[in-house]
This record gives sequence, C-alpha cells and structure tokens, in this order.
Amino acid sequence: MYNETFTALAKEAQFTKEMLGAGATQIRKANYAQKGIYFQSFTSLSTGLERIGKLCLMLDYYIDNNGEFPDFNYLKKDIGHKIDLLYQRSLDVKRKRKLEFYFLQDLNGDIYQNILRILSSFAVGDRYSNINILTSSKQQNDPVSDWFFEVDMLLFEKRVTEKKKQKIAHNAHVISEMTQRFTMVRHSSEAGTEIYDVEEASFRTGMQQAVAPYRQLYVIQIIRFWFELLRTLQYTAMEQNNEDIPFFGEIFGGFYNEDSYIRTRKTWDTI
Repeated sequence: MYNETFTALAKEAQFTKEMLGAGATQIRKANYAQKGIYFQSFTSLSTGLERIGKLCLMLDYYIDNNGEFPDFNYLKKDIGHKIDLLYQRSLDVKRKRKLEFYFLQDLNGDIYQNILRILSSFAVGDRYSNINILTSSKQQNDPVSDWFFEVDMLLFEKRVTEKKKQKIAHNAHVISEMTQRFTMVRHSSEAGTEIYDVEEASFRTGMQQAVAPYRQLYVIQIIRFWFELLRTLQYTAMEQNNEDIPFFGEIFGGFYNEDSYIRTRKTWDTI
C-alpha cells in the first residue's frame, strides 16, 4: 500500500510527463498556417517544465530537511511560473551537490536559453498576447514571433545544411512558377506580416519542415536535463525515506535517450 506522499509524487510526475510529451509532439507540427498549435505546445511545455523543475527543488529541500517538504509559499512566492529562474535554481542544486550528468551539463547555449526565456514569458503573461494587445497591456510580446526569430531562424542558420537551404529555395521558386497564375495565398507569417506570394509561402513551409526535427530535439534535450537532475535527487531522497519516493525513471524514462534515437521519433505523447 503506497503512502500519501508517494502517491502524490507519482501522480504529479505522471501528469508532468504527459504534458511534456504533448508539448514535444506539438512543437514539431506548428507552422504559420496553424499558429494555434504553437499555443498548445507552449502551454504544455511551460506547464510541464515548471512542474518538473519544481519537483527537483522540492526533492532538494526534502534531502536537506530530514524528509520534510517545503510549505506552499516556498516555490510560489519565490519562483512562481518563471521557468528561466527555475533553471538557475536547478543549476545551483547541481553545483551544490557536485553532480555530473551523462548528457548535457547545462542549458547555457543560445537556443536553449531562448526557448527557456520564451516559455517563461509565455507562462507569466505572453499566453494572453492577443488579449494583451486588445486591453492595452504593457506586456505585448508575441510568443510565436519570438519563437520564429529566436529559435527557428537560429536552427535554420546553424543546423540546416546549405544544400538543403538551396533545395528549399529552388523548390519554392519552381512551385511559384507553376502555380502563381491560378493560386491565391492569404496567410500571415509567424511575425504577423501578410503572405500573398506563393514562393514565400512555399519557402516557409520548407523551412518549417527542415527545422521541425531540431525544434523537437532541443525541447527534449531540455526535458532530459531536468530528468537527469530529478533522477539523481531521487536516489539521495530515497535514503531519507524509501517509501516516500517513486522511481521517476519509470515515468520519465522515455526522455532518457541518445539524440540519435530522439531524432527518429516524432510523437512523444504516448511514451
């Protein structure tokens, strides 16, 4: 019979895993013609990363306080929904305990930091970006535009080969030449500008398809970083009270894989 603490931790971890899996799946699908998928992904990822980060900090507190968890205000007032701050606190725990991970030792690269910042801003207000404009809120960032310029453009520049870029441009031009006389395009880009041109629409589709696997890879690498911290703290916490702490590896283990495997899988909401 599991005790109340074990059950609560296991249920929280299961819910968190499902949110992260859904967000990692959706981020691969989002594009300029389906912007709602960005919001679905950002909602799931920001919720999931906040919760796995807080699980780590709660276990760290548990270890240092003789098997006691912090009170409600410990994380609510100090961190709230700030995922970028959660990351810094998680790094502090890693340094304090002198932990070495099998995969990434930190998430200090520019693309990782941009993803964390965008998701953190989304969690604390940018999720209402359209309503913020209508209500003249001071916070009027567009998370989809930010993602396009600060994540997708960097991925396209750094991870997509020149040969692939030229092929995308060539295909877009050919499609335009073949269809522009009888094709009407009416879309808005991720940045909010109007798309009337077949060639631009085709190029953006090709670009999205090229960066989509890398989007997903970087997101799962971020999840994997927090799981490594959680997994390490789990074993130390079990020394306090083995009956309180579930094996988080059984819940989040699907994310603990090599990059070569991660890039072959498109769906993560059923792991």
